[in-house]
Amino acid sequence: MLSEVLHISAPGKVILHGEHAVVHGKVALAVALNLRTFLRLQPRSDGKVSLSLPNIDVKQTWDVAQLQLLDTSFLEQGDVTAPIPEQLEKMKEAANVPEDCAATKRLAVMAFLYLYLGICRKQRTLPSLDVVLWSELPPGAGLGSSAAYSVCLAAAFLTICEEITNPLKDRDGTSRWPEEDLQSINKWAFQGERVIHGNPSGVDNAVSTWGGALRYQQGKIASLKRTPALQILLTNTRVPRSTKALVAGVRSRLLKFPEIVAPLLTSIDAISLECERVLREMSTAPAPEQYLLLEELIDMNHHHLNALGVGHASLDQLCQVTAAHGLHSKLTGAGGGGCGITLLRPGLEQAKVEAAKQALIDCGFDCWETSIGAPGVSVHSAASLDSSVQQALGGP
Repeated sequence: MLSEVLHISAPGKVILHGEHAVVHGKVALAVALNLRTFLRLQPRSDGKVSLSLPNIDVKQTWDVAQLQLLDTSFLEQGDVTAPIPEQLEKMKEAANVPEDCAATKRLAVMAFLYLYLGICRKQRTLPSLDVVLWSELPPGAGLGSSAAYSVCLAAAFLTICEEITNPLKDRDGTSRWPEEDLQSINKWAFQGERVIHGNPSGVDNAVSTWGGALRYQQGKIASLKRTPALQILLTNTRVPRSTKALVAGVRSRLLKFPEIVAPLLTSIDAISLECERVLREMSTAPAPEQYLLLEELIDMNHHHLNALGVGHASLDQLCQVTAAHGLHSKLTGAGGGGCGITLLRPGLEQAKVEAAKQALIDCGFDCWETSIGAPGVSVHSAASLDSSVQQALGGP
């Protein structure tokens, strides 16, 4: 059992191209977003395990001895076993979360307990730990916040129990795990996602684990090697939406107008494939004309998504505001509100970027200047973390 403090981070995600078309067997490109979730795990010696999630006001402590008495026989069926409703109900009781607690809080606590018990059960006694997670990702915005949460927990528990290596041991800076260990992290993180979402695709946790860009089609996930980190504005319109209803709307439109909608889906697929080709070319020596191609693809895909019926006035406003500053934007994710991304090509004057950002904020939107193609789950020395992150995690 490792005894040192662990600091781990994992990125969120955005869909670059392929929203909704992916439901119908087409290619989607998902990219790691350089807004991250951070974890600090510190061993304690009082026989308790605690979880603190300052973003959503969760702070809970359990007696390890009580958790040790829980029936975890369902976890003996294999290294990574999907929870069934009856088991989740027992875990809900063990979690001791008030019934009137928001679903977000209850599911976060249940995922924590599931991963803690599932990974640490092989130890002679469950470890006594203090775990804090803080995120730059807004929850419920379709940016993979729950996946980053599950990936951080899986990596931390696997490392503390020496199921995987600690690549940073006795060194400063930031390190990443070897491929075999990333596979283990991803498998367990997927189970955390299943606790939270029921039937996730596995894309979000894969992007958060490996980072960069991934190609997803009909359940098959492949990593794009050496993708460039692209600068973007990420805008949250703060307009709530129902992914389920939006997906159903596209399906209905496809049944109603098959000869119109099917070619749209095929065209979105072609946009994803062309973007994948351009990104591969940019891995060696990005050229200005390649950014112009990416901008054209962004414009075309946004119009296609509007034609599918998943646009929203707020997203059109986002595109109009950024276009007035010579920038190109599209919705990302389910649409109907939610988030959009704006490509920032190299060489843009920072004053123009700031003006666009302020104009979006003036619309009542949240806006971040960040990047996509970020590194996946990583372990950090305390000294390598930004002081604001350390403060959020309760560090010095």
